[in-house]
Amino acid sequence: MVYAKGRPTVRTALVTGASRGIGSAIATRLALQGIRVALHYGQSQDDAIQLAAILRSQGAPEPFVVHADVADPDAVRAMVLRCEELMDGVDLLVNNAGIFVDTPFDMANFDEWSDTWNTVLGTNLMSAVHAVHTVLPGMRERGFGKIINVASRSAFRAETTAPAYAVSKAGMVSLTRCLARAEATYGIRAYCIAPGWVETAMARDAVAAMHDEIVRDIPMGRIASVQDVAGVAAFLASQDADYLTGITIDVNGGSYLH
Repeated sequence: MVYAKGRPTVRTALVTGASRGIGSAIATRLALQGIRVALHYGQSQDDAIQLAAILRSQGAPEPFVVHADVADPDAVRAMVLRCEELMDGVDLLVNNAGIFVDTPFDMANFDEWSDTWNTVLGTNLMSAVHAVHTVLPGMRERGFGKIINVASRSAFRAETTAPAYAVSKAGMVSLTRCLARAEATYGIRAYCIAPGWVETAMARDAVAAMHDEIVRDIPMGRIASVQDVAGVAAFLASQDADYLTGITIDVNGGSYLH
């Protein structure tokens, strides 16, 4: 652990879903601020390797790439333990990996309905739960740690055709609050970020189809960039956010207030 004026600072981070989109932007912002980052990928190995090379070329602390199927609890645990070993502890865990799948209530096939819900909840919510369980002992031992969960506006606004996604993201908000209350005594903070529409590959088709409608619903008049979200994550990772815990920061341009 590195101390600045007697206070611990984030020096290592594991970012899940770091190969593309929001995760890539968060990992980049953290790395360029001097934090050594483990870049997790699920399927996009080439993107993760390319990002690691870019970060090295820009003088960031040596990053490394880790793989895990986040829907597999054992794979998540093994990944976190490996990162702790390679980086001598994980100071910051960013649970960002996730999927968006339609799960309408009128889905005719029950087995398909059940399997899809389990997949979405397992990937979006339980992956974070398993990563948290694995990283907490080390954070407690060191007396410091930060956990950032990436949720969604859907956690509050809800979804009509993708309720499993909304439920998984609402779970991330509640997970954050539970962590904050349970772990503060160990010096561990927990935060949540709830983006609205963001210009990512995952959202590209929907944004293209509904761009004007989406923008009309955003008082600030534009869809968020990945940098809008990464900037909030960088703030939460910094000492400026040390007295905050349990909070969810909305990054939606005013499109949904609660």
